[in-house]
Amino acid sequence: MERRSGQGGPGNLPVVLEARGLSRVYRMGEVEVPALQGVDLDLREGEMVVLLGPSGSGKSTLLNLLGGLDVPTAGTLRYRGRRIDGADEDALTAYRRRHVGFVFQFYNLVPSLTARENVVLVTEIAESPLDPDEALAIVGLRDRARHFPSQMSGGEQQRVAIARAIAKRPDLLLCDEPTGALDIATGKVVLEAIERVNRALGTTTCLITHNAVIGEMADRVLTMADGRIVAERVPGQRAAPRDLTW
Repeated sequence: MERRSGQGGPGNLPVVLEARGLSRVYRMGEVEVPALQGVDLDLREGEMVVLLGPSGSGKSTLLNLLGGLDVPTAGTLRYRGRRIDGADEDALTAYRRRHVGFVFQFYNLVPSLTARENVVLVTEIAESPLDPDEALAIVGLRDRARHFPSQMSGGEQQRVAIARAIAKRPDLLLCDEPTGALDIATGKVVLEAIERVNRALGTTTCLITHNAVIGEMADRVLTMADGRIVAERVPGQRAAPRDLTW
């Protein structure tokens, strides 16, 4: 599935993940800290969504709930119409394994394994995986398959992490500050890999960042503050990562 911006618009695409009234409160002794407050959100098939906001705005908390890494204090969360809020740990593990790919700021590669072997770790437990070499080719690293993380740059390691995340063909790719530890030039290469996955595989992609410029490559930009979505913007045209300047 390859979908380019302008084909019907995000609002006409099927909803993959639906959140209504999603809240998360953490308790520290007798003190309650609201990290997320009544968030409503739809993620639609094949779209690229960027979540913007400063540290402490609730971006990572929301991403963790969407990905089944945490559970909400209140509200509902539905994956393709099926409720996953309140699911037990076995059900959440199955949801994460079958449907969600994660990319974090730090790469979390196994240092004793090659790039290809890091990807194989996922393909061995997936139901209908990509070929590991195909996953590496999508992120532009087919020729680095036999290299170890210590032999690769930070950007290359992050692209291996992306290949590992997409190798199980997830419906959702959730990226938490994927360029946060990278310089501008390397960050653009990583963003190009994420965009290539979104366009070539039709993977619904949600990327969180504090860098407003990255929003220009999205179908929708959501701004968060104080645990709420406070603004939504639809860029007129998705920008290519190589054209971004920050």
